[in-house]
Amino acid sequence: MAFMSIIVAVDIGGTHLRAAAYNHNQFQHIAYKRVETKASEPNAFSRLIKVIEDIWPQNEKVDAIGVSTPGPVDPHTGIVMVTPNIKEWHDFPLTEKLTEHFGIPAWVDNDANLAGLAEWKFGAGRGHHNVLYLTVSTGVGGGVIIEDRLLQGSHGLAAELGHSTIQVDGPLCGCGKRGHLESFSSGTGIERFVAEQLNAGRESVLNPTKKNSAYMISEAAKQGDALAIEAYSIAGKYLGIGVANFLHAFDPSIVIFGGGVSQSGPLLFDSFEVSLKEQVIHPRYLDGLVITKAELGDDSGLLGARALAELKLQK
Repeated sequence: MAFMSIIVAVDIGGTHLRAAAYNHNQFQHIAYKRVETKASEPNAFSRLIKVIEDIWPQNEKVDAIGVSTPGPVDPHTGIVMVTPNIKEWHDFPLTEKLTEHFGIPAWVDNDANLAGLAEWKFGAGRGHHNVLYLTVSTGVGGGVIIEDRLLQGSHGLAAELGHSTIQVDGPLCGCGKRGHLESFSSGTGIERFVAEQLNAGRESVLNPTKKNSAYMISEAAKQGDALAIEAYSIAGKYLGIGVANFLHAFDPSIVIFGGGVSQSGPLLFDSFEVSLKEQVIHPRYLDGLVITKAELGDDSGLLGARALAELKLQK
């Protein structure tokens, strides 16, 4: 029997742990399993081992394991510094433990980095050599490809684009600092702005006594609610400022947007486009620039983990 060459990919999410096995020569997975993360419960690593073992191909050679996880990660050492999903993992040597258990190489990186890597290799960024990926959701995350290489940095902490300072002494970000892009343009930032305005007495169809999600706000905006429209317009404006900064730093040929907030269409992107054009220091940055949506959806974490492992094996 001829052996296939297999990569196991893992996506660690707040709600679910997912694992899939991929043949190098096929796009679709050949095995897949999803279980609850149970982030607040102990023994998360044991649950991770179990979900991997459940999809482990029988009578086939597995070459490596790739892992996508949120939060600060050192991809050079394989240590998960901290993750919002699993509280017991603090400076956790994830790849060392996976290699010890399975006897094969393992690599890990931040979920936004790997979503960008996945879009470059399998999705909207195919054919581009310099890619900027932004996920605009509860927070704002980023991944950058420079000359066909994932930007990681000396500590593995590069491309924390959502934590770029856009306005000194601006709104408080979830990280505890002020004025970050995430504090303006994320779903959380949009919700904060609306709550502040409602508390100040602004009229709106939105209920001031309840939590209004970014999705609820977008629906209100589509109905013509002035406050909801303004919230998305402000988010788009600051997103344009942020992306202009990123164009100056990385000069990509494509900007790819993922995440739920990015699905709001003109509500966000009309003001974004105006702001971006105003902020770039030269129109050459926009010459031929592709601005588009991500293609891979929920599979971006698994496919990014797969791409990471495949690229590492090629070195």
